[in-house]
Amino acid sequence: MPKLPKLESWLQHQQSDLLKTLVRGAGAALSVQVFSAGTIYISQILLARWLGVTEYGIYDYAIALSLSLAFLAGLGLPTAVLRFIPKYQFEQDWRHLRGIISGSWQQTLIASLITAIFSTIVLQWLASNQGLEHSRPLIFGVWIVPLMALANLQQQIARAFQRITLAYAPYLIAYPLVLIGITFIWQLDRSLNSTEAIALSILSLLLVSIVQALLFYREFSTEISQAVPAYALSQWWRVALPLMFLDGSSVVLSQTDTLMLGTMLGAKAVGIYSAALKTSLWVHFILTAVNAIFAPIIASLHAQGDRQGLQQLVSTIARWMFYPALAIAIGLIVFAEPVLQLFGAEFTTARGALIVLILGQLVNVGAGSVGYLLIMTGNQIPAASVMGISAFTNVVLNFVGIHWLGIVGAALATAFSMMLWNVWLHAIVVKRLNVRPSILATFR
Repeated sequence: MPKLPKLESWLQHQQSDLLKTLVRGAGAALSVQVFSAGTIYISQILLARWLGVTEYGIYDYAIALSLSLAFLAGLGLPTAVLRFIPKYQFEQDWRHLRGIISGSWQQTLIASLITAIFSTIVLQWLASNQGLEHSRPLIFGVWIVPLMALANLQQQIARAFQRITLAYAPYLIAYPLVLIGITFIWQLDRSLNSTEAIALSILSLLLVSIVQALLFYREFSTEISQAVPAYALSQWWRVALPLMFLDGSSVVLSQTDTLMLGTMLGAKAVGIYSAALKTSLWVHFILTAVNAIFAPIIASLHAQGDRQGLQQLVSTIARWMFYPALAIAIGLIVFAEPVLQLFGAEFTTARGALIVLILGQLVNVGAGSVGYLLIMTGNQIPAASVMGISAFTNVVLNFVGIHWLGIVGAALATAFSMMLWNVWLHAIVVKRLNVRPSILATFR
């Protein structure tokens, strides 16, 4: 362990360079996010047009199921490495640094393969005994789980090393571009169905993941690459397990609407709703970009006990995020119908759901980076509790809302749950950290 004066000197240096780092890092992350948001959105428009509303709904339902399983198979390790890697770098503890990288990779691979095998058995049984519809694309879909879980882990490892572009560009830019290219060639002389689209997604993600891993690991320093791995499993799991619950709750909050719509109303409803859901994400992509660089800086300021500096930082970021998000929200609400028509004529019926989701995302952005503020300051347990309760509320509200109001009911349930956990986490941040991260605090 470094001596205290050395730690204080390092933290002072970090503080003096804080704004420069934030601007440079946020600029790079924002550039990647802007380009990726457009690329991903265009890829979804093309898939919707090539597949048609029902097959697109099946595809999106299968991907939503796989994403849910992949986050659970990650065992909370992606967020845990974001906590421990900077610590080991500062301490020059190369053995534990090598250990958490290789150990998290191995554990994620094993857990995700078990998840895929078990899910395949369950889906096969449901298809044989319960008449499960669309079992073939769903079974294909669960085999993208290992790739998704490892891609998420690798992204966070690169992010922990402050390699922001390498962390985000492969999966947010290269993957949708490769998928568009391969799918375009495939559908030139044949009709495209959901199973084929999923298989092409697996191929695209595999190619991108291999290239990203090669680029990342070839630049390892000698100290890291030659270090004998050391494993602090109990310490890692004490952090990872609450984060696994937190990640699981986040997945429930983000995927429940799609999964329950598919179960209750069928694939066509999922397809129509997905167009609204993906369009509403434009409102919060700046929040995602800023979080990419903001998370490690929170830990640094918190370690210094610099509450004033942290408050100034979150207030500045609140203004950076909210006003562009508000402008995007107004534009999408005004032009909702022509934007949805990009997916196809049938998708314009999602206009009401889109407006509701946009309003929910505005609250999400306006509350600030409340989740990361708690996680990066060691308050992951209360955060996980709030997310768990919100996830359960989301399931109940989706069940009632979809039954009575269809896709608009799903949007209302999702938006309300989003508002609930943001407001609740904001209250915990104010109480525990004595900072106010919301846009409202900037008017004081």
